[in-house]
Amino acid sequence: MKTFLFIVWFSCITSVLFAQQPMDTTFVDHKYREDQFYFSLTYDLLGNKPKEIKQSGFSSGIHFGVIRDMPINVRRNKAVGVGLGVSINSYNQNMLINQDSDQNYTYQIIDESEITIKRNKFTTYLVEVPLQYRWRTSTARDYKFWRVYTGLNIGYVFYNSSKLKSNIDAIKLGGIEDFNKLQYGLTLSAGYSTWNFNVYYGLNSIFKDSAKLDGQSLDMNTIRLGLIFYIL
Repeated sequence: MKTFLFIVWFSCITSVLFAQQPMDTTFVDHKYREDQFYFSLTYDLLGNKPKEIKQSGFSSGIHFGVIRDMPINVRRNKAVGVGLGVSINSYNQNMLINQDSDQNYTYQIIDESEITIKRNKFTTYLVEVPLQYRWRTSTARDYKFWRVYTGLNIGYVFYNSSKLKSNIDAIKLGGIEDFNKLQYGLTLSAGYSTWNFNVYYGLNSIFKDSAKLDGQSLDMNTIRLGLIFYIL
């Protein structure tokens, strides 16, 4: 309910702001659409993580896809967007994911006083469906404009992996069952012309309740901060 109220509130505020923009009534292209393709680079953070877990290095994400832009007003500067894309996210941190003799997954903090970590990360590969409500100051003749797009991303994790490379051992796992297949979160993209800031805040945990660190469930979510580029 709080999420729904947030989206409604933000939509109302943005609509009021863009209502102040002067309308170009001299030319209307009834086939004009905007921002059909997207490409994004992000810095990926782990939210709500236990204090023992520390991120290191640069945890990155790459995202790309297509969005069907469906204008909902005469000027065609307000629209609904529905898309399909791919998202790859890697998280560098100090938690070892392993399996015991019974093939159960185990989670523990790496003791860096005894082990030198060269690389330790887990990665998720998702198919995503962006759902957006879009405001912009564009016209069919203006290619540089302000935009604010907000909405929801629904993702399906079709594969995941974990890799440790250290001075003692190398451990690689794939298709770890403790990852939540469904990932969803709020999104916000805003900017001018080519440069647009992008934020994603995950509303559910990366891991299932079965993933436990020191007896506690790993209730961590994803936070992405970065740039997004839109192409006609």
